[in-house]
Amino acid sequence: MPELRIDALTGLRTIVASERADRPGGSLRAEPEAPIDPATDPFLEGHEQLTPPEIWSDRLDGSAENGPGWAVRVVPNLYPALTDDPGGGGGDRASAEAGPRDPLAVERGDPDLFPARPAVGAHEVIVNAPVAVASLAELEPAQAARAMDAWRARMRAHADSSYVHLIVNEGRRAGASLPHTHAQLYALPFVPAGVARERERCTAHANRTHGRDLLADIVQEEVRRRERVVAIDGEAVALCPFASRAPFQVQIVPRAPRPRFEDDGPLATSLLLDVLGRLRAVLG
Repeated sequence: MPELRIDALTGLRTIVASERADRPGGSLRAEPEAPIDPATDPFLEGHEQLTPPEIWSDRLDGSAENGPGWAVRVVPNLYPALTDDPGGGGGDRASAEAGPRDPLAVERGDPDLFPARPAVGAHEVIVNAPVAVASLAELEPAQAARAMDAWRARMRAHADSSYVHLIVNEGRRAGASLPHTHAQLYALPFVPAGVARERERCTAHANRTHGRDLLADIVQEEVRRRERVVAIDGEAVALCPFASRAPFQVQIVPRAPRPRFEDDGPLATSLLLDVLGRLRAVLG
């Protein structure tokens, strides 16, 4: 029977109708991507001249920047969604970083129904490996760990931003314009509403339970029930959220709670690669 479920972490409601997976055309299968052409791959080691100058790199042998010899490399996005120069949109940087005022928060007078400011921030590309591979799942564990360490390093570099968002989108259906495995980092001048809502719900849970951690409580109960746990090891738990927003959604949560991914602690690289391998086996 279809169920209406509420996600304890986000407060969002989801209709879960598992029987619909049996309808014609209901199965999911990823179409194979075209192989990477090394001749045109801008992220391949030795093609550094095809990207903007690097911002940061994890180099193996003290080699010179913007040349070969790196394990992970970070460059500005060539088509950024955020700008570090608000001058072109009018106004100064401080007012741009403050962001547009919510029209319904204005106490007096007619509100501006179409507020806008320059989108100030940083948009970086983190190349996960110097070799031509299309997915994190294809990396050796040591290289995947170096890439994840680089994610954390770049997140820490933007600690003064209101929020730092990192994605790894692989394949054209996920919006990736280049097939070589990479992450994208967005240093935002605001906290997204969904993240703010999670923070409010975590605070409310702590107040209600004398300081308990909401996510830790969810993980503890999921492990006890063993209904949606995908994989587990000494560092983290991978589970399908109770009110998943999409098929095959998997959440990876550290066993020992910590405030931020970029804080020191286990990376859960092995568990991530395990989950990615399982998803590839099912979806292609």
